[in-house]
Amino acid sequence: MADQTHVLFVEDDDVIREATQLALERDGFVVTAMPDGLSGLEAFRADRPDIALLDVMVPGLDGVSLCRRIRDESTVPVIMLSARADSIDVVLGLEAGADDYVTKPFDGAVLVARIRAVLRRFGHAGGGDRTEPEAAADGGLLTFGDLEVDTEGMEVRRDGRPVALTPTEMRLLLEFSSAPGTVLSRDKLLERVWDYGWGGDTRVVDVHVQRLRQKIGQDRIETVRGFGYKLKA
Repeated sequence: MADQTHVLFVEDDDVIREATQLALERDGFVVTAMPDGLSGLEAFRADRPDIALLDVMVPGLDGVSLCRRIRDESTVPVIMLSARADSIDVVLGLEAGADDYVTKPFDGAVLVARIRAVLRRFGHAGGGDRTEPEAAADGGLLTFGDLEVDTEGMEVRRDGRPVALTPTEMRLLLEFSSAPGTVLSRDKLLERVWDYGWGGDTRVVDVHVQRLRQKIGQDRIETVRGFGYKLKA
């Protein structure tokens, strides 16, 4: 069906790949499953899926490198899958441009819930055409020093030059810009940006804040130790 969400799933373990594919298809997803990074990249370019699930340790082109290649070409949401909850695996995947991660072994229902949460943030939980995220603030142009945030056009400029943000980074910036000077906790950001109705890993927030700082200015978002982050007005 045209309105079904298309998932690219890259996993080298035959049992996990086949079982997960069947579980996702039972939940109504269309799944393209690939055993290695190079075939995954080819499938991504050929099919342009709605979301990519990438195992970190796959042959040919590892999941982190594949995520970087995808991010060079697209803002499609990416979830990394890792057999370890290692900080290095998690941070490398997020720094490569992933929007979230899930640790293996995972429960099928939890994986589906995380996929749907990411898709809701990207505006196409039920499949179909992608839309830009809704603004977290009233429409208009917000200015913070050399930073301009257009909440209607979903555009960001720094010193008059466009800044390319992923949808997750844009949502994060919209949360900050809707309440400049207000400290937002990591848990609150997980709830509002990542749509977590349950406890999540705050490293997801920290890495995305770091990536956002690199694009809009290192001193624009201030760390309030023990509490969270705030945008300098």
